[in-house]
Amino acid sequence: MSRLDRRGLLKGAGAAAGLALAAPLVARPGFAQGSGTVNIFAWSGYLNDEILGAFEKATGIKPNYTGYGTNDELLNQLRANNGGGFDLIWPTVDRVPNYVEFGLVQPVDESKIEVAKVLPSAWENSTNLGAVVDGKRYQVPTDWGTEAVAFDRDQMPLEYGQASYGDIWGESAAGKATVRAHSALVGLGLWLEAEGKLPRPLLDAFTSPEAQVEIFDVILAEAVARKGNIIQFWNNENEAQGAFRVNGAAVGQTWDSTAAALSKEGLPVGFVAPKEGALAWMEGLSIPAGAENLDNAYAFINWFLTPEAGAMYTNATSINSTAVGSADLLSDEAKAFFAAAYPGDALEKLWWWPIQESWYITKRNEYQDRFLSA
Repeated sequence: MSRLDRRGLLKGAGAAAGLALAAPLVARPGFAQGSGTVNIFAWSGYLNDEILGAFEKATGIKPNYTGYGTNDELLNQLRANNGGGFDLIWPTVDRVPNYVEFGLVQPVDESKIEVAKVLPSAWENSTNLGAVVDGKRYQVPTDWGTEAVAFDRDQMPLEYGQASYGDIWGESAAGKATVRAHSALVGLGLWLEAEGKLPRPLLDAFTSPEAQVEIFDVILAEAVARKGNIIQFWNNENEAQGAFRVNGAAVGQTWDSTAAALSKEGLPVGFVAPKEGALAWMEGLSIPAGAENLDNAYAFINWFLTPEAGAMYTNATSINSTAVGSADLLSDEAKAFFAAAYPGDALEKLWWWPIQESWYITKRNEYQDRFLSA
């Protein structure tokens, strides 16, 4: 499996922390005014009124935004619609091959994409992470982020270099932790791997069903033994935030956006990459097979890759844009969050989600259900 090139990512991510970009910011021509609508099915909380209004003002196209909470919800909805109902969807790159397998998305016409607007490392390396299948591109990378360790600074203060997935599963977190069941098993697996307790490397679990069973049997047994640590399981952004906001969680494995939102509310919640490596994902825009407003879909993709749109998105979510030049426009708050989450060599240790084939997802869900019902 190919990983995203660390050097290329570091340039883009370092820029997000306020450093100079390798490529200069150049003037761009204005957008031609369009008409009609574009129907976008994206993660809940990704597109606020400011972003949607700015797109409509720039292009004359009215965006209709529908939110979802999980990759599986997106996939199931699109399958129910036979690839219709929306002009754009926003899957994580490692899941794109699932949509291709079921004929739910169409190849991207790269001649209609302003590729120079995308960080070169994101464009080039998304190829190996799932955006390109059988030589055809099905996704334009727009953003990346991580699932790592969120913590209450008062109850469970953590620092980079010592912070570990093991902090979620240790005695001090008894009855205080929140996790998403299936990805928590991977985080726990990374800790067990670092401790020398897995029968083979965790990445092998993504290469064959036999390896997956051998590895996840060990992880599941450990997770069940430590299940008393979990005060709440989460499946989407609202549930993850609620675990800290109202249900007493003091530590958890969450998305970056979860901790950022809680911090903006004034709660003492931090977010840091564990020493085993933060679980990193890339996302992007794909065009469903039944999209009816193709020109408007491409207009949104190209607009979202402008520095101004990328910065609006990152400032709102603390998820990192792949738009060249967006880092120069970030708020001080967004820069500070990034610097605190990924200090030192954290970016070099990122653990990128491998492509998750359908067989892996099926078995993954079985282990998730066994963990939840134990």
